Amino acid sequence: MSGVRARFAGSGIAVPPRVIDNHRLARILDTGDSWIRERSGIVERRYVEAGVASSDLGAEAARAALAAARMEADEIDYIVCATMTPDQLFPGAGTMIQQKLGIRPIPALDIRQQCAGFAYGLQVVDALIRSGVARHVLLVGVDVHTCLMPFSERTWAVIEGRDEGPISPAEFAWNSRFRNLLVLFGDGAGAMVFRASEDDGSGRGILGSKLYGDGNHKEILTVPGLGSARRPFVTAEQIAAAETVPVMDGKKVFKLAVTLMPQAATDLLAEHGYTTADLDLLVMHQANLRINEAAQKALGLPDEKVHNNIQKYGNTTSATLPICFHEAREAGKAPEGALVAFAALGAGLHWGAVLLRV
Repeated sequence: MSGVRARFAGSGIAVPPRVIDNHRLARILDTGDSWIRERSGIVERRYVEAGVASSDLGAEAARAALAAARMEADEIDYIVCATMTPDQLFPGAGTMIQQKLGIRPIPALDIRQQCAGFAYGLQVVDALIRSGVARHVLLVGVDVHTCLMPFSERTWAVIEGRDEGPISPAEFAWNSRFRNLLVLFGDGAGAMVFRASEDDGSGRGILGSKLYGDGNHKEILTVPGLGSARRPFVTAEQIAAAETVPVMDGKKVFKLAVTLMPQAATDLLAEHGYTTADLDLLVMHQANLRINEAAQKALGLPDEKVHNNIQKYGNTTSATLPICFHEAREAGKAPEGALVAFAALGAGLHWGAVLLRV
């Protein structure tokens, strides 16, 4: 099967209809539109309604990707789902997406590399198809971050417009404690469908990847509680101490991202005989617009070869790469035959790049 490649067939996205702009967040924590824009580039993000889970958004994005690929759900013979926010601790979201799509029992693999999850998923898809294990693979990246937000019911009522507010000074202070994280994240899903295709000389398909993991940086982006290192897994004391809320060293993440993402992309291009001049599009994880601007500068790429949409969605973790790629295609930046590089960095630390010829 060495002549077989994982060829891109279609993409789709699912973003909640509820738009939460920076001004809305300023009603429940100490922040403001200019403060958020200056530090992250984010203007607004999307929040699901209570009860909408990752598998719901993932299945919606999958249906859109299947329609774009002109494929029926039953043609899929393998599902790969990247998420750090499954509907529940276990099982993962993969089989739930399979069930909601009405697909017969097939392998469903859940992976968890956080913000680099979709990049890792692309490598898994490539391996599955090249090895002959699968011929039609659905790759879903989805995260519902609102489940991690430590808001009271009153705060949620103000965010959602059910209560004019204001919230109490104690609640405002509690929310503000986490503002460096809460202003960044949104909910969303993206999906891609790949099919096995004999190499016809066009070079289309996933060409390769360079991915890395290094636990020496695990403390810069992590959730202190909720895990096997604690007994029991979760306690009321953990929740009260906010140990179930992610913590991030933003300065270290920034420094590593603007170095490691460009290096991985450059090395991968060179490995396949290309330079950045050959790239038609670079899609980077949408964590912070300032990170991506610095990485773009390091790679010497013009604006027309980069696409960012963090301004309207925030950081959707596993979903940023497919959502960004889908919208770039809609904007005409990744037509058939285009050479596209994906680059990401996230907790773990996980990072790397993947090369695709559309």
